[in-house]
Amino acid sequence: MEELLTPISQTYRSSNQAGGDLLSLANTTKAPAEPQPGFQGSTPEQALEALKGQPGYDDLLQILKWLRDGTRGTHPFDIRKPNPQSAQIVHVLVTEIVPNYWTLLKESSSSQKKSQPVDLLLAGLQSIGGLNAALTYIRALLLEARKDPKGLKHSPATPNLVSALDLVACILKHNTHIQSIWHAVSSTEDNAGKIRALGQDFVSSIAGGKVVSLAAEAEDVLHQAGMLEEPSWVANSKLYAEWLGNNLVDWARSNPSSGDLKICADLTGRGLKLGHSDLMTKILFTGLVLNDEGQPTFAKLLDLLSSADQRKVMLIILKLLSSEYLSSDETDEAIEDYPAVWAAASALQAVVGTSSVRKAQLITWLTGATGAGLGETCGIRRAALAALADDKEAMFSVLESSLGLLGDQLYIKHSPMLQQEAHAQVLLLSAGYVHRKSPIKLNVLLRSSNFLNTISNRIGASQERAKFLGMVVGEALSGLIHNEDKRLNFHMDMTDSGEGKWYKSLVSVADKVGPISPLKSQEIPKEKQAAPKPVKETPRPAPKPARSMPQSGFIIEEIEDEDETAEEEDDDLVAYAKPDSDEEDEDDDPTLINRNKPKAPVYIRDLITYLRDTENYDRQKLALTTAPVLIRRKANNGTEVSAHAEELATLLVGLEDKYELDNFHGLRTQGMIAILVAQPQKMARWFAKTFFDGDYSLSQRASVLIVLGISGREIAGFETSDYSDVASFPSKKLPAKVEKHYEPSAPGNRYISGSTSLKALPPNALDSISQSFSQAFLAPLAAEAADAATGPDVLKLSSFTSRLQQQQSPSSAGPDSTSRTKPRGVRAIPNTTANLLATSFFFPLTSRFQAALHSASATKRGILFEPSLLTLYLKTLALLLHAAGPSTLALPQMTAEFWDLLLGVRAHCVGEVGVSGAVLFGLMALLDVNENDSRGLCQRHGHEVVESVEWVSGVFDRTCGGDQGGNGEENQVKMMAAGVLIRLREMVEKYRALLMGDMIGFA
Repeated sequence: MEELLTPISQTYRSSNQAGGDLLSLANTTKAPAEPQPGFQGSTPEQALEALKGQPGYDDLLQILKWLRDGTRGTHPFDIRKPNPQSAQIVHVLVTEIVPNYWTLLKESSSSQKKSQPVDLLLAGLQSIGGLNAALTYIRALLLEARKDPKGLKHSPATPNLVSALDLVACILKHNTHIQSIWHAVSSTEDNAGKIRALGQDFVSSIAGGKVVSLAAEAEDVLHQAGMLEEPSWVANSKLYAEWLGNNLVDWARSNPSSGDLKICADLTGRGLKLGHSDLMTKILFTGLVLNDEGQPTFAKLLDLLSSADQRKVMLIILKLLSSEYLSSDETDEAIEDYPAVWAAASALQAVVGTSSVRKAQLITWLTGATGAGLGETCGIRRAALAALADDKEAMFSVLESSLGLLGDQLYIKHSPMLQQEAHAQVLLLSAGYVHRKSPIKLNVLLRSSNFLNTISNRIGASQERAKFLGMVVGEALSGLIHNEDKRLNFHMDMTDSGEGKWYKSLVSVADKVGPISPLKSQEIPKEKQAAPKPVKETPRPAPKPARSMPQSGFIIEEIEDEDETAEEEDDDLVAYAKPDSDEEDEDDDPTLINRNKPKAPVYIRDLITYLRDTENYDRQKLALTTAPVLIRRKANNGTEVSAHAEELATLLVGLEDKYELDNFHGLRTQGMIAILVAQPQKMARWFAKTFFDGDYSLSQRASVLIVLGISGREIAGFETSDYSDVASFPSKKLPAKVEKHYEPSAPGNRYISGSTSLKALPPNALDSISQSFSQAFLAPLAAEAADAATGPDVLKLSSFTSRLQQQQSPSSAGPDSTSRTKPRGVRAIPNTTANLLATSFFFPLTSRFQAALHSASATKRGILFEPSLLTLYLKTLALLLHAAGPSTLALPQMTAEFWDLLLGVRAHCVGEVGVSGAVLFGLMALLDVNENDSRGLCQRHGHEVVESVEWVSGVFDRTCGGDQGGNGEENQVKMMAAGVLIRLREMVEKYRALLMGDMIGFA
């Protein structure tokens, strides 16, 4: 019968009442009780026994005060010192006291000001033993909760998880707790061996990832049980990394001993592997390097790290300086003294210190095949060279290595152009330093064969941009040591242009190490601004109902004949349209109708305010619907768009569909397209950088690619946006009477006006464009003449000759197909558009992809090779290449970079039909744009042609070897593979002599 009884409450009595009889207990309620002394123990055994005996609240406070006094040195027992007695007491506190008294202790602490009961408990648990005991308890509760047959909601372990998780968060709350926890252990131990073992345990517990993983698992269980009230910061890896970095900064600022600094270095090394190394390094950099007193400590901290960790920190700091402090265009346009560059040089010099390892890493970054700040401004390269300016040997090593790298033929042919430009800038800057320090060395170097080979290889390159870099380098270096009559001068317009003069002026740049204060002044504006709180609008009083006119006794009505009325009506008079019904007026409750709606923004600053107000539905909807038209209208009128372009793009890229608006993604994409079309040269590079470096989701990165692809085609003249017509001012439109004669429906009209109805952008806009392009490419190859019974199998190589004959017959293809001999439509666009697409759209995407492949971040590489994102990335590059067209001067370089990239991702096509289709689509774009230069392709890219034939042939055989029916995507891949294979084999057969060396071993 006892197991059927369930207690509804428990009452605890003191020990002196336990021995009395029931009659004496009745009298105690009438007379006031005498004050009891409480816990009066003096040994840890007595404290442990009292804790196990279910003490009352007052007795518990007495025990906790006695344990706290031990941590202050009042008595010899310190619970923070690891020993069997303290371990038992900590275990009881965590597993018995915390589940029963945690809520009461926190409530009592919030009501008191001086003495905090919860601090008494934490004083004994802020140690390695206390943290490990709490983590072990959470692990046991998780195991118990998941194995409970009653489920998570009814498991008794689930409520205890709440208090245990809150306990861990309180143990690791402040920025000085890591330091205090370690000092509590190290101050009580004299044995060096024990201290070393405790240090390893301490580092593993704090920075090993156990806290974040267990806390996140506990939050998941509480969320499933419906008991998670507020997420804990210890379960967020980003917040935990930020807390760890702040703790390390505070500890390093307190002049730690050599032993403590070694512990800080171990924590830093393990913390860099938590997944947020950029954030943690930024906190250490701003807290120590930007603080003059912390610079020596930071250098010592780096000396204790491994060589790989030092390299990681160095690369992160270089990227941080370039993106956060040297991202202004002034560093590229101006070569005069620039304080921010001097401050960055001072910061880099403090980071390098006296370490030869980090100095060698900085030289490797400047001269490496994947370094020198690819895609960043010239300011970071100026700062890096200024930090090495005092070392003559290091500067000459940079100059010699850069010269040899720029003259390498394989480097010229296969390296991204942005990377070659960065190394050319390093070469010119370092040549200026060497000339001022030791002009004899520069004179000897320019007379060597290395310099002559570099210039000759550059001039003989097929890429115009490679020739340009070689000529400006030759003229600039020759101008340093030769007189006016003897110096090298190619007398080319490109070298005398503004860009050529800027490159040649780099040899005169002499940066120095200056004060670091300019970087401190940029800390506040560079921080991400928090969204302002929405202002609650006071509702206006409801309008009074209008008085109805009294009806008179007579109603006079004139009835006209419909035919006469139609003849007398003037055509110019347009009847008013029926007003649309207000959605909010349909509400049954009139008090819920909001009559105080915000007005549409008319200035860019108002649009930014609306986008930031994420708590206001009406403002969010108005901002999204107004942004495309407003940005296009303001693009060429004033500086509103150019001054706020990056801020607008940042808000739109990171905007979330909080209210599930209709066509949210289409409107958001159109807003980003409007920004990019308004400022293409600046914002195309910004979007490319955001795609690789931004902290965004896969869908947000995909939207960036869609914006780049569609905007590039719109700039090139392939796509027209309905928003461009709507955004134009009325003064630029024809009168209504005249415009109707130019409607598309009017016969004989050559002018086609854009539709005034705004259409939603489909989510698969790039897929639709790529599919239409594929059909246009395959139509001359008998894609439309395929037999429905056999499907794509008619394109097999066995019928190769017959299909070539059909291509020459006008009737072989369908009525909608076009012959390959017919000239394609010529777009009337300025030649600068093709250069813009190459330099601002295409090259930043390909160059940053190559840099990401060699990045130390495995997360970044994993995101890039996600199948759907990689497919969209390759299609975007193919459409940009096609939009640039065959008249692009940079077409040879674009072809080389894109072809290398396509062949480099072949391994990721295995098992992924979408990626295979994207690679085939890229090859189709390459062959289509270079159609009139097939001989040049075979001459310059013979190896790539042969490899592509072999790979495409394998794809075609694999897709045709299985089920002959297949799904739609597989059939499309078969068709594309067949078309690409036919074109490639035509080139191989026609230019077999040129490809003879590359075809060795090719069957």
